[in-house]
Amino acid sequence: MAKQDTIRKVRPCPRLEGEIALPGDKSISHRAAIFNSLAKGKAEVSNFAPGRDCLATVNCLKALGVEISRKGSGNLLISGTGGDGLTEASDVLDAWNSATTMRLLSGLLSSQPFLSIVTGDASLRSRPMGRLIEPLRSMGAEIYGRGKDSFAPLVIKGGKLRGIEFLLPLPTAQIKSAILLAGLFAQGKTVLHQPVPSRDHSERLLKRMGTQLESNGNSISLSPLTSPLSPVNLCVPGDISSAAYFLVAGAIHPDARIVVRNCGINPTRTGIIDALLAMGAKLRIEKERWEAGEPLADIVVESSELRGIELGGDIIPRLIDEIPILAVASSVAKVKTVIR
Repeated sequence: MAKQDTIRKVRPCPRLEGEIALPGDKSISHRAAIFNSLAKGKAEVSNFAPGRDCLATVNCLKALGVEISRKGSGNLLISGTGGDGLTEASDVLDAWNSATTMRLLSGLLSSQPFLSIVTGDASLRSRPMGRLIEPLRSMGAEIYGRGKDSFAPLVIKGGKLRGIEFLLPLPTAQIKSAILLAGLFAQGKTVLHQPVPSRDHSERLLKRMGTQLESNGNSISLSPLTSPLSPVNLCVPGDISSAAYFLVAGAIHPDARIVVRNCGINPTRTGIIDALLAMGAKLRIEKERWEAGEPLADIVVESSELRGIELGGDIIPRLIDEIPILAVASSVAKVKTVIR
């Protein structure tokens, strides 16, 4: 039985009302740091995601010779090295628990003329890396992993790459972005085909920075760089995955009105909004605008009577991270919700 001094009573609040300022989107923060590190010139990235995953990316980039400093809370100043300015790290690169860090940097490092070793914590070292290694090897990369090339640590001897045409077996933005990063420095065009579109933050930012990248349905075509990327200053839109908790709270509370400010509404990420609207949530999007190629807006949600729905197919990659909190909304909805 718990000790008396460890027991806390949690009482429901009669009214739930307020405005939410979100942390920066983690996916965009990773990419803003990596891509601006490859640009020629300086960039300022504000509202950079505060978590350890993005810090792992920053630390790895610093170890590769990129000058990155902080300017106040949540702001980074990045001095890009250009496409040929990275240097070999003096030690193993540690991605901690960040699969995004490991996979995106592996794509980049496959093109660099030096040796890199990338590891992570015990959890990350148990995650599959074979589907990353396969396409990079097809491009000519020398990349090896533990367990018959299945797990990290990864050893990468960078060098000359060639563009490929590749069918992604799953809608995964991390593998897609790793191949695109390698394709920036490959000889010849890189063409990717997706079963369904995954989050497209890499494509949007690369276009903004001057690459020759075209998206046509589920296919992406990227030409190698002929000049360095152009640095891009940006304020990272608020993280929709973080917003999801407040959107559900506002919808299921009996007396609520919540405004979520400056939230990213990239259509490859807004499955949670579509699902809540389909369930009958009183939710509306206001003040739509753009930031470095990314759409963002304010979202208002109020107390709602939710009803169960069936979800499956193309919407699942658009709300994959929000399924647990969507299950909470479903638990108080009328009629059963089915997620396939």
